[in-house]
Amino acid sequence: MARSTFDGPILSGDNRFGPVRDVGYTDLVQTALLDFSVTTANTANYGGASGQFVASNNIPNSNGVIYTPQGGVYSNTGPTVATAPTADATTTVYRGVVFYLPYSCNITDVILDIGTVPKDSAGTPLAVTAIQPYVSNNFATSTGVYATFANISSPAAQRYTGTYVGSQLTNSNATLQDFQNLQPGQQPSWFSQVVVTLKMTTSVAGLSSGQVEVTIRYNQNDMNIGNATTYPYGNFD
Repeated sequence: MARSTFDGPILSGDNRFGPVRDVGYTDLVQTALLDFSVTTANTANYGGASGQFVASNNIPNSNGVIYTPQGGVYSNTGPTVATAPTADATTTVYRGVVFYLPYSCNITDVILDIGTVPKDSAGTPLAVTAIQPYVSNNFATSTGVYATFANISSPAAQRYTGTYVGSQLTNSNATLQDFQNLQPGQQPSWFSQVVVTLKMTTSVAGLSSGQVEVTIRYNQNDMNIGNATTYPYGNFD
C-alpha cells in the first residue's frame, strides 16, 4: 500500500538526467462503489439519493458537491455550487459520482463495473432496463466533455469502458480548470471536476438495490515538461 499527498506528478524510473531517460508518469486511480440499497450518507458504499451524487474522495462515501465550472477565471468569492442533479422521476433515476483531480491531468480510462444490475423500488423490484453514463465536468444529461459511453440497453454484470472522440480526447489529455481551491494560497490552486452521471431507466421512481463501481484512471501532467531553462531535457524529475 502507498499514499502520497505530494502536489505534483508522481514519476517512476531511475535515470532522471541525460538524453536517454526511463522516467514516466505513475497512474493514479479514484474509485467509488455505489450500493443503491445503502441510502445513508457517510456509510460504506453509500449509493447517493434523489438529487444527490456521491464524492469519491471520502471514506466512507459521502454526499458530493458539484461546483459551477469557472473556466480558469479566478473569483474573489470562490467557486459557486452548481445546480443539483435532477431528482428521480417516474421512469428515470439519476445517480453518480464526483471526482476531484488536479488541474491538467491526463485521463486514460473511465470504467463502469456493474456488479449487480440495479433494480427499481417497485413492490416486486424490476431490473433497470437501461443505463446511459455521461462523463463531464458538471452534471450532464447529454454528451459529456470527457468520454462517451454507449447506452447500456440491457445492463449485465460486466465491465464497460468509455471512449474518446474529438474535443473529448483533447479535454481528457489535459483536464479543465473547473474550480479554484477553497483555501486561497493552498496547492493545487485549481481543481478539475469530473462528474460521472448514470441516467437509468426504471418502471418507478427510485432504486432498491444494485451495485455499480465507477473508476477513473489518470496521471498528473508535469506542466514544466520541455522547459530548457530549467533542465536541458525538460523538468522530468
